Amino acid sequence: MPPIAILVALADPTRCRLIELLRDGPQPVHVLAAAFKISRPAISRHLRVLKQSGLISENKFGRENRYALHPKKLAPVQRWLGNLLPDTEALRATKAAPAEVQPVQAIPAPVAAPEPVAVVSEPTPTPVAAKPPKAAKAIKPSKATTPVDTPAISQMGFDF
Repeated sequence: MPPIAILVALADPTRCRLIELLRDGPQPVHVLAAAFKISRPAISRHLRVLKQSGLISENKFGRENRYALHPKKLAPVQRWLGNLLPDTEALRATKAAPAEVQPVQAIPAPVAAPEPVAVVSEPTPTPVAAKPPKAAKAIKPSKATTPVDTPAISQMGFDF
């Protein structure tokens, strides 16, 4: 089963960039915010989504809030993607051992004379008055059924 909460948290380019910035070690929020052209409250909302997914944590040092990445929390994503991809060891082995290259001989293609094309003029169609389209019936949205034990995943206040 895919790690939905982590993938939702990584679904935003700003949050992915925050993860990249935190890869080098814990950073205070003002350093993280300086890397973006968005407001500090917007950065705080992105950090909250990452924190709720468990990818980062917040520690208070005096007046600063420092955020730290937990790279081991990405392991479920790595495992899930690894199950989707072909065997990486087999791919590495084929890349490591170059295949024997056979020379390719060019075979000239036979050249055929183009066949003549007859031009036939189509009769012009007579215009027919079209019937107005029927009005579409309004379809009531069905109530989506979600499993009871699945927690709602929030992405900065937008519920999916």
